[in-house]
Amino acid sequence: MPNRSLLPSLAEEILTHLPDAPRLWLTGGAVRDQILGRPIVDLDFAVDGEARRLARRVASLLGADYYELDAERDTGRVLIPASRGGQCLDFARLRGASIEDDLAARDFTIDAMAVSPETPERVVDPSGGLQDLRDQRLRLAGPTAIEDDPLRALRGVRLATELDLRIEPQTLARIRGAASSLSSVSPERIRDEWLRVLQSERPGRPIRLLDHLGLLGTIFPDIEPLRGLAQPPPHAFDGLTHTLSVIDRLGDLLSLLGPHSDEHRPADLTLGEASLRLGRFRTGIDEYLRHELAPGRTRRELLFMAALLHDVGKPLTGERDAGGRLRFLEHESHGARLAGERARALRLSNDESDFLVSLVLHHMRPETLQAGIVVSRRAAYRFFQDTGQAGVGVVLLSLADLLGKYAASPPQAEWGGRVGVARSLLQAFFEAHSEIVDPQRLVTGEEVMQTLGLQPGPTIGRLMETLREAQAEGGVRTRDEALAFLRATLAGMGQTEPKVRTPIAKQPGGKAPHAMGRAPRDKRRAD
Repeated sequence: MPNRSLLPSLAEEILTHLPDAPRLWLTGGAVRDQILGRPIVDLDFAVDGEARRLARRVASLLGADYYELDAERDTGRVLIPASRGGQCLDFARLRGASIEDDLAARDFTIDAMAVSPETPERVVDPSGGLQDLRDQRLRLAGPTAIEDDPLRALRGVRLATELDLRIEPQTLARIRGAASSLSSVSPERIRDEWLRVLQSERPGRPIRLLDHLGLLGTIFPDIEPLRGLAQPPPHAFDGLTHTLSVIDRLGDLLSLLGPHSDEHRPADLTLGEASLRLGRFRTGIDEYLRHELAPGRTRRELLFMAALLHDVGKPLTGERDAGGRLRFLEHESHGARLAGERARALRLSNDESDFLVSLVLHHMRPETLQAGIVVSRRAAYRFFQDTGQAGVGVVLLSLADLLGKYAASPPQAEWGGRVGVARSLLQAFFEAHSEIVDPQRLVTGEEVMQTLGLQPGPTIGRLMETLREAQAEGGVRTRDEALAFLRATLAGMGQTEPKVRTPIAKQPGGKAPHAMGRAPRDKRRAD
């Protein structure tokens, strides 16, 4: 039994400033993590009184946001901004006549413990959670815990892999049996628990366990046709095995390129080359992935979700060419459509959905760039114009996709070429963003019309895009050079339109649209 205070400092601070608060207990994962010495972000309180009223007082005290979670169950949430720690505090009215009754209705024994501020060194533990922690065992707090809430099956998988626990046999059987009842859970709750799975350091572990237990296909039915789907050489795996391998290798890659990685000790020579050539972008990659697309939900989680869905269009497009080779033409476009549908089904925000769709739609773009000798400044500009906010994620997904194609390491020449493309694109994004990715505006459309005597119309937009590409190439740097370039371009339009692409339109804020057309590329690959 612990002989120290088990109240986190934030809880002690709150209680110090609320001496007249109703009786309450710290419960759930915060107690477990405090015992294990793990970092604590979320705090759950059981309140013997008006929980939402107390939550509002706490939000006011901390200068945080308040959200009403469940009026019927008197549950409120306090969300501290990420700039001040990002903690989430939930307050719920006590369920039952006592704290013991409340804990008996919870999911797993290791989360059915509580601490009272009155005796902060004592754990209220009616179901034996402390012993299960010592034995590294995951066990249901009650026989009907999962039937009462099937979402607990997902949470059990996450906890078991996150804490390296052995799932007790009866608990395992009940988790497996939850597949048929997950449809009764609201999409928002499934989304939140799924994204917490993706927040794991190595999401490949819980995702594989979810698949083994028959739960993954329930949440993502679009991946089931990948199971056993044949792929042409040099693919070593069927469609779903490849997908799971890509998720694993993405975890390896992000760990290698994380801010705290030991760049001198990569797992193998293949990753060693990536560390050597891409390690300089560690800080930028970390900041990029930690960017929130919705409160508490980042690009990193969506990148792993894109890895799961990147090939879901293949079963819809498989056909053999004249030589008998199996091809999957336009599978990325079909996959992007399915990814968008899944994003809507899980109630992802528009920003999250756009990001996910763009990752899937463009995941093969770096491969097509690899066909060239070098990635030109113009090619880098076009890449980021098309991929928008998802560009860096596309680069990372492409690397993992190649790693997941082979049972061992990819051929050195192929891997070296892909890493070279990644280096060029990441260098443009992180080190030459204002020159290549987003060149400054040298002239406005109004100035172009006045100076060149043009009327409003699509020609102005094409001229402006041509100018930006020229700026990205480094050939135009000043306003005078820009006007001279536009005059020369316009003079050449007497016989032909300027050779420019129409970039994917962006919504305010730089978002890519939901509409999905053919991914622009010079040389198409279908494997």
